[in-house]
Amino acid sequence: MKRNLAFRSWYYFRNGWSTYFAFIFAAINTLTVTYFLAIERYPFLHDIFPTFPHYVVILCLTGVPILILIGYAHFKRTSAYRSEADISMEVNPYFRRILLNTELMVPFHLKLTDLLVKISENEKLSKTDLEELRKLQNELKEHMKFKDTKYQREKVQESTINKLKELDGD
Repeated sequence: MKRNLAFRSWYYFRNGWSTYFAFIFAAINTLTVTYFLAIERYPFLHDIFPTFPHYVVILCLTGVPILILIGYAHFKRTSAYRSEADISMEVNPYFRRILLNTELMVPFHLKLTDLLVKISENEKLSKTDLEELRKLQNELKEHMKFKDTKYQREKVQESTINKLKELDGD
């Protein structure tokens, strides 16, 4: 695998910036702006939050659990994360290729284990067994011809992803 240090560094920079740096500064900015522009100007809010540290503590004690629940709902209780994962699978050529490889290899491995069980029990392999094995081998040979995942894109989107959605009950 060819590694490009510049692009890898750029990716790590963007991830660090958006996940940590921007998040922390956005939180500080939101707390500061809302307190000094809103809380101080309204006496009834100023009675609830007499000082900036009080405001930060109260907001953290209520806001953090609420945001945790929202994050939990995003991942576990709504279709939002599932949609994100579907899109990632559809557009990422590496995931598509892994999915295709898995879809082809699982039946092959199942057949091989069936044959191994028969051989270990001293049973003869039938013509049907050998034909099924040859068919699977041919599918693998055809699959090996197409290294370009763009060729397989429609095949993955229409067959594999729909098959996975059916299994998930969508």
